[in-house]
Amino acid sequence: MSAEVVSLDCAGMVEEAKKLVQIHENVVIKIPMTREGVKALKELSALGIRTNCTLIFSSNQALLAAKAGASFVSPFIGRLDDAGQTGMDVVREIMDIYENYAFETEVIVASARHPQHVVESALAGADIITLPFSVFDKLFKHPFTDRGIEAFLADWEKVKNR
Repeated sequence: MSAEVVSLDCAGMVEEAKKLVQIHENVVIKIPMTREGVKALKELSALGIRTNCTLIFSSNQALLAAKAGASFVSPFIGRLDDAGQTGMDVVREIMDIYENYAFETEVIVASARHPQHVVESALAGADIITLPFSVFDKLFKHPFTDRGIEAFLADWEKVKNR
């Protein structure tokens, strides 16, 4: 369960986070990738409060977040793709960096736009992916599956009518 701070300064973020974590033991606090956000990540990590550094658009940002103690980072790949960059390249870089330094920070691939993002996220070793239902629904579909079911049912009708 996520809860996001709205303050833009470190002190405000930390105070909000302390209140938000009281909602439930599973709450993870979303902190934006800013200089003040990274300061807040450091403080919240020291307090044992789990955080998700959000609005990550580069591997440098993900590195800073992990070094500050973020529990999760959320690179927004679809938005990068929309801007003409390959978002999954950033995810692969992050995964390599985290493996090189044995960071415990988990990667939440955010803003998935199509099923290939799911496959590439899994191949890169991302921990979590968030996606709209329309993309999730497409994961079940393939034209050969549909044709195979149609052929099976047609064969079954022939056998059944003998």
